[in-house]
Amino acid sequence: MINWELRNCCNHDQKAFLITIGIFTVVILALWRTFLLTPFKLITVFLHEASHAIACILTCGKVEGIQVHANEGGVTQTRGGVYWLILPAGYLGSSFWGMLLILASTNLLTARIAAGCLGLALLIVLFIAKNWTLRGLCIGFMVFLAVVWVLQEETTIHILRYVILFIGVMNSLFSVYDIYDDTISRRVHSSDAEKFAEVCPCPCTGCGWGVIWGLISCIFLCASMYLGLVILT
Repeated sequence: MINWELRNCCNHDQKAFLITIGIFTVVILALWRTFLLTPFKLITVFLHEASHAIACILTCGKVEGIQVHANEGGVTQTRGGVYWLILPAGYLGSSFWGMLLILASTNLLTARIAAGCLGLALLIVLFIAKNWTLRGLCIGFMVFLAVVWVLQEETTIHILRYVILFIGVMNSLFSVYDIYDDTISRRVHSSDAEKFAEVCPCPCTGCGWGVIWGLISCIFLCASMYLGLVILT
């Protein structure tokens, strides 16, 4: 029976889960402005753009190309599809992937599946990438995941679950920051939120949509921690 009420929380695994997320959060915030986090930030941008692409494909559109830039920006070129569904998919999609990665880290099997899916996604995007920053990111992270996988399977260095958890936490935090930076703290007129405000009939500004999407992203992060604790019961 699933322990939704989290009775008798917290056991050793649950404590380790929360403590690890806390440590990763502190490390990420401490190194936020350093080059050390740049590859992980670019992976978040990659997942943001990949979410646009997935929404486009699911709404019968065509993806003509994806770019990720070294300045932590990105562009997904699409044709057709449902525009008002494609636009919010970037911010909300990357938050959703962050939640899934955090949950996947609670078990070695699901961590393996997450690493395999991420590697496959990188391989697919490698063939439609429109710039060398994204191509380099895809190749570099596929090699990184392969090394981590070999260490997990062939040595006593078992870090796959921690790597997946770190990417998940990084993705969740960066998604919230990106929404705040692009739509709330300053108005970027080319942001997804501003474009969404133009096509959505609701009387809401880009900043307003940024607040809504930011709250949803925070809910995803909190849900990932709660569900992680439930899984580890």
